[in-house]
Amino acid sequence: MEERIKLIWDFHGPNAARIAEHHSNHLAEFSKAEGLKNTFHFTEEITPLHHLAILVVEKSLMNSLREKLKPSRGQVYRENSSL
Repeated sequence: MEERIKLIWDFHGPNAARIAEHHSNHLAEFSKAEGLKNTFHFTEEITPLHHLAILVVEKSLMNSLREKLKPSRGQVYRENSSL
């Protein structure tokens, strides 16, 4: 299986959890509309005021998706590991 990358969006503040969840829903819609395979999305709480929306994609898609979606940052994805 090809190496995968986490595209990460950071959200801060008292509404960070709701915003991250909302953004994650848009990532799901985007993935479906673009017909992306082997991708998935989720949210993660760093602190009560810092939440992430994450889209995991194959490394070969990273550059084109980074240009389209403008994530805050990216990181190699490893199963069963946290940030």
